[in-house]
Amino acid sequence: MAIITISRGTFSGGKAVAERLAERLGYPCLSREVILDAASEYGISEEKLTAALQEPPHFWQQNPSKRIAYLSFVTAALLDRAKESQLVYHGHAGHLLLAGISHVLRVRVIADMEFRVRAATERTGLTREQAMVAIEKVDKERIKWTRFLYGVEWQDASLYDVVLNLEKMSVESASETVIRMTELDDFKPTAASQKAFDNLMLASRVWAALTKDSRTKGANVRVRAESGVVTIWGSAQSEGALEAIPAVARNVAGVKDARNEVGMGADWYW
Repeated sequence: MAIITISRGTFSGGKAVAERLAERLGYPCLSREVILDAASEYGISEEKLTAALQEPPHFWQQNPSKRIAYLSFVTAALLDRAKESQLVYHGHAGHLLLAGISHVLRVRVIADMEFRVRAATERTGLTREQAMVAIEKVDKERIKWTRFLYGVEWQDASLYDVVLNLEKMSVESASETVIRMTELDDFKPTAASQKAFDNLMLASRVWAALTKDSRTKGANVRVRAESGVVTIWGSAQSEGALEAIPAVARNVAGVKDARNEVGMGADWYW
């Protein structure tokens, strides 16, 4: 079993590969569902969450704390879906959200501009020129987004375990290639990869608990977990929030101890 993330350019055929993979493997195929989960769980509209994740860098520079909040919302929702260790996800930078987990198979699906323009004109009714402008616009936004939020280049092949070019192969062949890769020991859960997943999951749950509790909701914090011990750092808006943080964290199932490294700082809200 494996967690498969599909990174794709718009109209590159990645969605079709993801859907075919999920069908053949009998895995859930997720994309928008994770956004819906996050929106429902954390009380944010789907439109607001989606828009925030797609905003250009100037939005994040003006609202740095929202960057942490929104990415954490989506990560928490994706981790909850992935706890059974079998799904296909094509959505917002899944390969980056689940970084550090070796049994995540990171797939990049590409196609040349002619392939993408043809797909866009067939599906949307745009002219060739309009389709090309739209595709280039989305590509530039995604490059800026991943560069600013993660410090990486979205098109960097080293971020992926395999890059599949649909100009050279069919959706069926691309799916078969990935299926064969899931059978390799390299992408099967190990004790180490499961520990990494569990640590990320626990950190995510603690962070979620802190965002839900009225006493700590305004704290701008990050959370790291290691074998049940969580470390929380960042800033809190009041002495009350500062004092409540370790108590809220220790109340989360699986937490053995909470180390509070949070200092006093300004308020922030999403």
